[in-house]
Parts: sequence; C-alpha cells; structure tokens
Amino acid sequence: MDPPAADPGPAKAEGVGPQGEMDLPVADPGPVRTESELVQCPYCDSEAMHKLAQFLLPGLAAVCVDSTTGDLFRSPSAVAVDLRKEMVDHITQKSETFIADALIESEANQNPENEMPDDPYEIVSIFMDDFSSTKRNIIGHVSGWLLSDSRDDKIDDFVQEMEMTKFWPLERREAIAEVLLKNVDLKTKFHCPEKYENEERLADHKAQCSFRPVTCPNEGCRAKVSVRCMQDHDAACLFKIIQCEQNCEKRLLRRDMDRHCVTVCAMRPMKCPFGCDSSFPETNLGEHCSESLQLHLLKVLQAIHKKGFTEDQLKDRALQLEKSDDHGKLAKARDARSLTNIVKDLEAKMKPSS
Repeated sequence: MDPPAADPGPAKAEGVGPQGEMDLPVADPGPVRTESELVQCPYCDSEAMHKLAQFLLPGLAAVCVDSTTGDLFRSPSAVAVDLRKEMVDHITQKSETFIADALIESEANQNPENEMPDDPYEIVSIFMDDFSSTKRNIIGHVSGWLLSDSRDDKIDDFVQEMEMTKFWPLERREAIAEVLLKNVDLKTKFHCPEKYENEERLADHKAQCSFRPVTCPNEGCRAKVSVRCMQDHDAACLFKIIQCEQNCEKRLLRRDMDRHCVTVCAMRPMKCPFGCDSSFPETNLGEHCSESLQLHLLKVLQAIHKKGFTEDQLKDRALQLEKSDDHGKLAKARDARSLTNIVKDLEAKMKPSS
C-alpha cells in the first residue's frame, strides 16, 4: 500500500501574501537596455564646437609648413590632403581613449598638480602637437625655427590660402570638432550626457535640452547657438542693436559702435581747441566756449601782442572786447584761428586804449 500523501495544509489563496495581504501585480518592465543600447542626446555647445573647428585649420597649416620647410620639391599645399587625413585619424583616435586614459592617470597619480586638463582646446592642442612632432623634418625640429616669425608668417599665409580655396570648409571641420568635443569632455561641460531608453523619451528631452541649438534672433546674424550660451552670445553679437556706449541718443549695431564713437558721436570726448586743460563731450563745445570765453581771449591776446601788454592790461582788453562784441561773435568761435580773426577785427574798430 502506498504511504499516505503528506497533508499540504490549507490551500493558499492566489494573490495573497504570507500575512494574508494581497500581492500587488507587477508590470512587466520589458527588455532592459544596456548602457550601449541607450539613445544619447546629440546636442553639444555650438559655440565651443565652432571655436574648436576654427582651431583645426591653423593646426593643419603648422603641420604642413613644418613638414616641408627647406624641401625644394614639396610645398605645404602638396601634402595638405594626406596630412589632413592622417591628422584627423590621429586626434580622433586619441580623443576616443582620452577619458579612459584620464581616469587611469587620475587613479595612479594622486598629485593634484599633475591632473589631466579638462579644457577641450588644450586637450586637442596636445593631440595636434603630438601629431605635428612626428611630421617635422630636420629643419622643423630646430627650436629656432619653431619660434621664428618666418614660421608664423608661413603658417598664416597657408591658412589664408586654404580659406580662399575652401580646402577644408568650416562645416566639415565642425563635424569633426563635434566628435572631438564629446570625446574629450570629461566633465560634460560642453555636451549633453543624457541617455534614454527610446526615441520618444529622447525627443521630449531634446525639446527642453539646454544644449539645443537656436538661431540668434538679431536681424542679420545667422549664428546658431546653444540655448545655454545665448545670453553670452547676445552680449557680444555684432548684429544686436544697442544704445550708444557714450550715451548719445543713437541706437546702432554693435559692429558699428567703434566707428560711430570715434567719428560722428555727439558725445565723443574732445579737448579744448583753444589749449586750455578742459576735456568734454563734443556736443558741449558751445557751452564750454561761452563759459570760458575770457580764458580763451587771454590766450589769443597773448599770442597776438606777445610781450606788448602786461597781464592786467590783457585782462582789461579782454573785457573791452567782450563789451564791444554786440553780435556775440566771440562766443561763437570754435577754434583759436577763428577767434583770433574776430579779435583783430574788433581791435581795429576800437579806440586805442590810453
């Protein structure tokens, strides 16, 4: 006979916990994405990317000049295509391992003075210098050449040549700069680090991302700037209309401000044309001439009469001239020459002083 089956006890109600509490249903989370499967926000600091892109062209020019200096058969332009590809490959590969290398270096070296740089321009500059050092010929390795004005002039000339021929357009450099910036941005100061499980959540984030690009609202400016950088861009945008810096009534483009302030601004500072020590806005010249008429007259009279009058006599003559000036011509003179001519005319009409 088979042994009796063990009593299983009272049947447990489905969905009831050990204390008699109802178990809550658990939603199926679905497949869990790994870090590599998450969708990352593509935005970065557009100003930093643009600056880094501009930095690449003189870097390439330096490599081309240093590798062909003293070579009778090769010019910088002859090697530019090959060196551009090599340089881009080199700095891109360096950037891809930078953060891992920086973390390893940080753990191995606790000395804060030897911390890895976090400025993307400094980091990429190190990569480019490293590449450039491998391409210099014998003359290019000479320290005197590296510090010479001749080298700087040749680099500047080749940069201008590449810009004129559109050898490496800014748009293509910006695409490379974006990759570099994201790769070396250890502290995520210049790109958005956010990642999401799907495109829908990413789209929601992108609509609010502080790194999202927006077009500058100032008419004539075509710059695209990250939202977080717009305030700084607006504060320097050459197409923004602002009040005159010297507080005249004009409002004008920031790019025209310097010329306006120097040439036509009514508030531009000027020194007294009669040689006194006063300095004032040009619009106040008339007021100054009226208030300082006696002082200006004394200077003109001293020049006319040399040592023929004492100081007291000059002061008396100045008062006489002002009294005899029925039409106020003296106060309307705006320079020493015109005032001198008016004084001579008035003196010719006056009776000789006793």
